[in-house]
Amino acid sequence: MAKNILIVEDEKPIAEIIKFNLEKEGYKAFIAYDGEDGLHKAITLNPDLILLDVMLPKLDGFQVCREIRKTLTVPILMLTAKEEEVDKVLGFEMGADDYITKPFGMRELLARVKANLRRMDVNIDNKTKGVISIGGITIDFSKYEVQKNGKVIDLTLREFELLKFLAVQAEQVFTREQLLRQVWGYEYYGDIRTVDVTVRRLREKIEDDSGTPEYIMTKRGVGYYFRRS
Repeated sequence: MAKNILIVEDEKPIAEIIKFNLEKEGYKAFIAYDGEDGLHKAITLNPDLILLDVMLPKLDGFQVCREIRKTLTVPILMLTAKEEEVDKVLGFEMGADDYITKPFGMRELLARVKANLRRMDVNIDNKTKGVISIGGITIDFSKYEVQKNGKVIDLTLREFELLKFLAVQAEQVFTREQLLRQVWGYEYYGDIRTVDVTVRRLREKIEDDSGTPEYIMTKRGVGYYFRRS
């Protein structure tokens, strides 16, 4: 069945070109031309992926992303004409899964779309099938659900994938570059701050005190690992 993709972009020519190319690839594409309509369509359509421009009338992309994240775990790929690191980091802070900087090639955009959609497909290998319980954390791979002391924790898809990857290979240290390749699933064009922001968000959600973590640990000068006990 064709995947539904919502394009939230106020520049009509860009939105129409993206829609045309997505539909050529077999997707169903929908357009919203401002932030308010984008938020409304996101909630009502519950698409498989959202392409979300940063600079939008009525509500900007960061505001829309933050509101969407209150109810949906759908992958959000932000479109931005800005290259400043602060904009990229803010997008991840609001819950975005990925970003692409304008002007971008359509081949690159489609590759990003496909990579993010693959993350939503339940395709669990034997190694990660079932449930992992470590301390008070329970990770259910088939349900894409994480609980802490019996309470469900609301994670974005990327946060879940990072936690899953580290927990399956507990005690093994991974560099930021390795995590970008393994968790983000392709040659990621972003910088390593992406990993740091996602780790910080995860710690805020699963740790009793994110400043003194018990689960996601830092190996100084190397990277991160999940502590088994």
